[in-house]
This record gives sequence, C-alpha cells and structure tokens, in this order.
Amino acid sequence: MMTRGHGLTAIDGAIALIAILLVVQMWLLTATLEAYLAGHFESVVPGAIISGVILAACAGLFFFVQRIDAEVRSTNTDR
Repeated sequence: MMTRGHGLTAIDGAIALIAILLVVQMWLLTATLEAYLAGHFESVVPGAIISGVILAACAGLFFFVQRIDAEVRSTNTDR
C-alpha cells in the first residue's frame, strides 16, 4: 500500500531523473552533430545507440510514473 506522500516522492524523483537524462541527451545530440559536421563519421552510430538507450530509460520512467500515479489514486479512492 502506497500513501500519497510516498507516491509524490517517487514521482518527484522519477521526474528529476527524466530531466537529467533529457539534458544529457541534448548534450549528446549536440556533441554527435558537431563531430559529424567536423567529418568524424565514426561517432554517429554510438551516439544514436546511446540516445536510444536514454529514450528507453525515459520511457520506462514515464510508465513508472503512470503506474505509481494510478496506484496512489486507487488507494485514495478506496478510503
């Protein structure tokens, strides 16, 4: 059973991680594009793979937030 306070703490933590991951992804996009435009084509594929991993992590955190939110809402309506 999850209380509203625990749910909000979990959601706040997940949103903070999403924000950090999105900043890292923007930095990665900038660095990869700069390297590509400088003629270093070997950095494009690893950059795309890592960006995909970050996207998957953000999607996983998003679904985690949805699940926690639904659980807290159902717990609060049962009272």
